[in-house]
Amino acid sequence: MKELRDEIEAIALKEGFDRFGVSSAIPSEESLTFYSHWLQEGFHADMEYMATHLPLKGDLDTLLPGVRSVLAFSLPYFQESDRPETEGKIARYALGKDYHKVIRKKLGKVVQHLEGRFPGERHRICVDSAPTLDRVFAHQAGLGWFGKNTLLINSRTGSYFFIGLILTTLDLEPSEPSLGGCGTCQKCIEACPTGAIVLLGDRWAVDSRLCLSYLTIEHRGEFEDSVDLYGWLYGCDVCQEVCPFNQPRESQPERRPTTTVEEFLVHKQFPTLLELAQLPEDRWDELTQGSPIRRAKVEGLRRNARRVARGSAPGS
Repeated sequence: MKELRDEIEAIALKEGFDRFGVSSAIPSEESLTFYSHWLQEGFHADMEYMATHLPLKGDLDTLLPGVRSVLAFSLPYFQESDRPETEGKIARYALGKDYHKVIRKKLGKVVQHLEGRFPGERHRICVDSAPTLDRVFAHQAGLGWFGKNTLLINSRTGSYFFIGLILTTLDLEPSEPSLGGCGTCQKCIEACPTGAIVLLGDRWAVDSRLCLSYLTIEHRGEFEDSVDLYGWLYGCDVCQEVCPFNQPRESQPERRPTTTVEEFLVHKQFPTLLELAQLPEDRWDELTQGSPIRRAKVEGLRRNARRVARGSAPGS
């Protein structure tokens, strides 16, 4: 199977992925227990689909009958934003084209190769919109370890990467899971503007009810008057910005690599906060076509712009 791994890796590197590994199709019991605990604490806020998906996340056979292995890939997305912070900050992953579409297209090349090599086997591409524990499988496949901010961190390159999975009925030898840790560092916990990174048992977790990414993207309806978005129009990068593993230095020059994916480097040019606060729906539809920002819906984007504008107003 080394020959097959080399073939897959060659295709992946050509498509812009920087790492590839293999996991069994069974998530660790510890990860399922922790996820259940997270749900029981209400940390998923009003994202009820996360609770509904629990049985699916625990059994990949519901997504691909006969699945034996999971191929995991990481795709770097870091880049600097060209939007003035005074007009609302946008998380770096959302600056370019919708990553779901980009990853599916790129992994389609790998699936095409597998179909040619193994006509009787079946495969399914999954991004984070599919009901899988994608970070768990990526960890088991050796792509990274869990940081205190709950993101997957690679000791060499940091955490600014997307995860793409291919479920397959091929029975492949698993990679070694990643080893690593944050040690005594708590920079992300201390820097989180809303205190969303909290202890849950003996592990760190994100309480979505406090998380700016949840509030600006998934939350529906108006905010309570006390909510401060700290200048974030869509998403939040604070816990990654302060992480030492995302700080390049002379001894670690490969940390936080800048993406080379063309689709991510072509940015949507969003108007000012004041314009966004009263954005007509047809203009929103045009602006967000093919962008992750569409997830917030027109009402959410207007709401976010109003709240950020209020927070940045003189004397506010």
